[in-house]
Amino acid sequence: MKRKLGCLHAHYSNIDYIEKALSSYDIELIHFVDPALMHRVTFDKTFKAAEAQNKVKQQIEWIAQCNVDAILITCTNYIAVLQEEELSTSIPIYKIDEPYFEIISNIKQPQTILFTNPATVNGTMERLNQYASKHKKTLNIDVIVIDNTFELIMKGLKQEYDREISKYLSKIIKRDKIISVAQLSMVDAAKEVEYMTSNPIINPLDTLISSVVSQLKIDKITGGI
Repeated sequence: MKRKLGCLHAHYSNIDYIEKALSSYDIELIHFVDPALMHRVTFDKTFKAAEAQNKVKQQIEWIAQCNVDAILITCTNYIAVLQEEELSTSIPIYKIDEPYFEIISNIKQPQTILFTNPATVNGTMERLNQYASKHKKTLNIDVIVIDNTFELIMKGLKQEYDREISKYLSKIIKRDKIISVAQLSMVDAAKEVEYMTSNPIINPLDTLISSVVSQLKIDKITGGI
């Protein structure tokens, strides 16, 4: 029986990432997008944390009622404000950053994590530090925000957004430096620079897919003759 995964995104551009990554698996994806919440969390200083928490709670419970087997949250900011103990559903919730945390917390060398959205940094790093502490890992991480880029993706200017990220990555990448991008929206640019330079860049999409496939027990789609 085909599994059904409800995906909650902060921006429409994230749909394509998940669709392509899971295109060879026997799974039905249902996408829910709310860029307005991300916009308010990022740019509206009067928007209270409790309001964001309540909105995400409503979204998750709405998706849970759509006959899905599990829910995937692709926005790190949504994950940071989610209060799972307050949910009225027990449906499995997969968070894009948890498999990513597992990979980078096992790295002992100094590493750099890149963001484009300043409003995402504190919540993500707090969760990462909690993860590392729980698993008794020591982190040596430099956090960098690529300034004046996130508003491009929020305006739908993805090519310009990718170009700015690629430019920055190309400037700082070195063979002996471990770099990762923390946001799904940064993956295309990271993969392009990785291909051009042959230097690996860790991203949350690659780590996520293997985790979702394993936990949901999804099969690959077999071809014809």
